[in-house]
Amino acid sequence: MHRVGSAGNTAGSSRPRKEKRFTYVLNDADNKKHCAGINCLSYLNASTSGTSDYLFTGSRDGTLKRWEPKNGVASFSATFESHVDWVNDAIIVGQNLVSCSSDTTLKVWNCLSDGACTRTLRQHSDYVICLAASEKNSNIVASGGLGGEVFIWDLDSSLAPVAKSVDAKEDEAPNGNSGPALTTLCNVNSSSNLASSNGQSHGYSPITAKGHKDSVYALAMSDTGNTLVSGGTEKVVRVWDPRTGSKKMKLRGHTDNIRALLLDPTGRYCLSGSSDSMIRLWDLGQQRCIHSYAVHTDSVWALASTPSFSHVYSGGRDQSVYLTDLGNRESVLLCTNEHPILQLSLQDDMIWVATTDSSVNGWKAEAQEPLKLFQKGSSFLAGNLSFSRARASLEGSAPVPIHKEPSSIIPGVPAITQHEILNNRRHVLTKDTSGSVKLWEITRGAVIEDFGKVSFEDKKKELFEMVSIPAWFTMDARLGCLSVHLDTPQCFSAEIYAVDLNVAGAQEDLKINLAQETLRGLLVHWSKKKQRSGSHGLSNGDTSTGKDVSLKNLPHPRSEVDDGAENHASQMLPSFEFSTISPPSIITEGSSGGPWRKRITDLDGTESDIPWWIVDCVEHNRFPKENTKCGFYLHPAEGSPAPNITQGKLSAPRILRIHKVANYVVEKLDRPLDGNADSTFGMGLTSGQSQFSALDSSSRLGLKPWQKLKPSVLAPEMSLATVRAYVWKKPEDLILNYRVVQSR
Repeated sequence: MHRVGSAGNTAGSSRPRKEKRFTYVLNDADNKKHCAGINCLSYLNASTSGTSDYLFTGSRDGTLKRWEPKNGVASFSATFESHVDWVNDAIIVGQNLVSCSSDTTLKVWNCLSDGACTRTLRQHSDYVICLAASEKNSNIVASGGLGGEVFIWDLDSSLAPVAKSVDAKEDEAPNGNSGPALTTLCNVNSSSNLASSNGQSHGYSPITAKGHKDSVYALAMSDTGNTLVSGGTEKVVRVWDPRTGSKKMKLRGHTDNIRALLLDPTGRYCLSGSSDSMIRLWDLGQQRCIHSYAVHTDSVWALASTPSFSHVYSGGRDQSVYLTDLGNRESVLLCTNEHPILQLSLQDDMIWVATTDSSVNGWKAEAQEPLKLFQKGSSFLAGNLSFSRARASLEGSAPVPIHKEPSSIIPGVPAITQHEILNNRRHVLTKDTSGSVKLWEITRGAVIEDFGKVSFEDKKKELFEMVSIPAWFTMDARLGCLSVHLDTPQCFSAEIYAVDLNVAGAQEDLKINLAQETLRGLLVHWSKKKQRSGSHGLSNGDTSTGKDVSLKNLPHPRSEVDDGAENHASQMLPSFEFSTISPPSIITEGSSGGPWRKRITDLDGTESDIPWWIVDCVEHNRFPKENTKCGFYLHPAEGSPAPNITQGKLSAPRILRIHKVANYVVEKLDRPLDGNADSTFGMGLTSGQSQFSALDSSSRLGLKPWQKLKPSVLAPEMSLATVRAYVWKKPEDLILNYRVVQSR
């Protein structure tokens, strides 16, 4: 312990700008499955792939997966991982898979690859929601999103990566709001590094279709690429020439958000599905709605047509899939699902259904001969007004689905919907959509106990510990799994004694910094591969601009360590070893400001844009040790004959145990306790006359020390931080009293 002479050491606390955040995502043990809702589906025919049929799924867990359907069973084939937020849509464009995400990017992948991203396209200022492509023009893609923007991309023109301008300012023109639009392309290499161009003169910019004043939720393009339609919260269908981005017309009729669009092969007829529960058929030549279909009882979110465009499959919020004859308006209920339907993909005689659940169901669709389905089930005539189907449903005349069970299921993992960080700041309690409650150890990314379907609140109370550890990370479950966020210097504020982690042979006073050891565990593969390759790339690629270099070279102030023990272990501790079977993924900002995501086992040591403060910690054992101290005063208890052994405020690590403080007092007194070997030492707060002995009344009654209000006797194993948080409960510096009492 050390005496504090000033208000505190503020050296190194002033930073020019916020450092890049580092996130790691904990994957479920079965990482071949999605762990959140499926937003999109896309199908690649064997005739195009040259191998076999493939189904691609894009999920709210931020990944895409490739499946190979054979004989009613879809087997896992590959994971495509680079997006850092929900994947909202995906389409096949030639041999490429193009995806869009809430991370505001489009990404291009080789459909038949092992999942490496070949290009990243940046232009949108907000979530990118929908994509459209031309069947006969394999390099044109349109994208739309919540920013009201519609862009038309030429993938061939955007192929060549461009170098970052030396004069470009990383912190200028955020989201492209002040200055030329930002286009960022991804180099075609294993590490998916980003190269950016700040301005049109340095690289490719897509065609912009200007006109939307609000969010765009749906797009469709004709086979020839001559017509593009878009829809969104403005309730109108807009028609564009994608070759120039010029407006052709806008069609009014829906009374709510347009969520799904289809164009027939000729580009003359358009189908739209809306949150007003209606499906409308438009004749673009006549510029009017020629039919409307009241099939659903709630929002229509997904459409898929037969190859001849004579029938349409539709799904939405009412969890039902209907087949409707566009000519005679006859409809039949194909199936019902347990979750709202987000997208449909029709292939041969199977229709794949994506919902807010992490599983995908395949149903027999009879796409080549849809009349067979009308013969199997009781059909009804789709009305013209939206309330007609709702009224029929309320009157009990709802149709019976043709299929009771799907013919194929691609199972997923239940998404985490609730989580609670426990007081030890290493364990997190979670609850998923199936009701299962699990306990995670986030410092090694593993489930340490599965409690099954029990009360989350009851289990949380049962696991409560009266310990106080600083909040060294933040967390969310937006991706259906746990994402742990680390920010410097806050993440380095939590320490723990090695003996509390059951480290074999550890000295009693050896301290472990939780963030440092967690980072070492996450980047152990990266470090080994970097050493083998002899790579010496600096941090986040800002060398050319000179940023961060001066910060990196500054010596970090090390707080005084009361026990003098180094907290860095040369070998990986078991409590920080992450699985290589279901490894976590890391997310961090790239050198151009664009984040990227990769599994820790896929890191190859060439990633030069890992934040400098991470590299400094993992490779050089340097990190800012801030706010790890607790100030307190040590006085003799009122009426105690013991002398005052200190003259001012003391400072010690927050994790210091009360019994260590007691030992310090005994050493300072430098005499036997009242000359009696049977005397014991007691610690307490000034709020009560405290005394502590092996025969204390609270112990005899089976009460825990903190259950006594007066006197406030402190348990020897409590830390200073725990005393301050649960006993002292005041903003002022902690005051501890000591007295010597006779054993009974």
